[in-house]
Amino acid sequence: MTTSTRGASRVPAVLVLEDGRAFRGRAYGAVGETFGEAVFSTGMTGYQETLTDPSYHRQVVVMTAPHVGNTGVNDEDPESQRIWVAGYVVRDPARLPSNWRSQRSLDEELERQGVVGISGIDTRALTRHLRERGAMRVGIFSGDAVADEATLLARVKEAPEMVGADLSAEVATKETYVVPAIGTKKFTVAAIDLGIKGMTPHRMAERGIEVHVLPATATLDEVYAVEPDGVFFSNGPGDPATADHPVSVMQGVLERKTPLFGICFGNQILGRALGFGTYKLKYGHRGINQPVQDRTTGKVEVTAHNHGFAVDAPLDKASDTKFGRAEVSHVCLNDQVVEGLQLLDQPAFSVQYHPEAAAGPHDAAYLFDRFVSLMEGQRA
Repeated sequence: MTTSTRGASRVPAVLVLEDGRAFRGRAYGAVGETFGEAVFSTGMTGYQETLTDPSYHRQVVVMTAPHVGNTGVNDEDPESQRIWVAGYVVRDPARLPSNWRSQRSLDEELERQGVVGISGIDTRALTRHLRERGAMRVGIFSGDAVADEATLLARVKEAPEMVGADLSAEVATKETYVVPAIGTKKFTVAAIDLGIKGMTPHRMAERGIEVHVLPATATLDEVYAVEPDGVFFSNGPGDPATADHPVSVMQGVLERKTPLFGICFGNQILGRALGFGTYKLKYGHRGINQPVQDRTTGKVEVTAHNHGFAVDAPLDKASDTKFGRAEVSHVCLNDQVVEGLQLLDQPAFSVQYHPEAAAGPHDAAYLFDRFVSLMEGQRA
């Protein structure tokens, strides 16, 4: 990525998809070029949390909501230390932010962090195109990076694909850190950081859990060195088929029958650890309005998602695995994609979405309580 940041809103820009379709607009954020996987997010709010979610690493995010940037940017809401999206696509950016918590505009923040974006294009048409053709590689070019479309298309096709991408170690912490329990400490959890959001350990801390956040490369011995009551595997970017190390560590946790909870990428890791396959979705699930049914209760939740891969497990029966019987616990009501797994003979479960609700609905907050109940049962 190459960037400069002068007068971006007046600079012409072009977005080129790998199938050759192009959209012309104006630069938004930094000026230059960027490449990634084109995906769309259906959330109308929470753009700051989306931008700073490590799960979006190497993705160019198209916002389906037409007006973006109305509430500006602050220093309290980021989910990590930086913006992770590879590029940002909006239709009508706010001219001026209007919120008492705003400290600067979204455009200024994108410029400051060198994130190349584009505005003024028909994001509705682009989203429909991605729904029909599927997620694909894309480039955004502005300023001196703009050239004829044939040249730009050739550059897009040189960019790496998401299939086969091993990205979790690129976004995870390099050193272990601790998020202390709020109030009385009840449990200790080892959290494997595959791209964790800041709100996730906070939700556990609210429940009296001291969270030790470990790098994606942590070994099984390092996990158990913190003497955990439970082990958590976080969300994160990339292709789960490449995640052999986290799968091996999770299998070690399952062998010890320690209470285990995984979300998003962690759900795919559990699927692989149990012997199921994973596959690439056509365009994935992203946004804060995805309907999921908890099959253990029948309740339908509105949930926050960001995943382009899914677990291939049978929906109609329990499966025998080396760790006991496993079943699909949650399913997406839009397309019947597996959204959760649970073991029936030991304390382990996962979901494909984000229960920390930053940003998003709070329907899935009970999952942290379910994890606490598993640890209480194990202790008893």
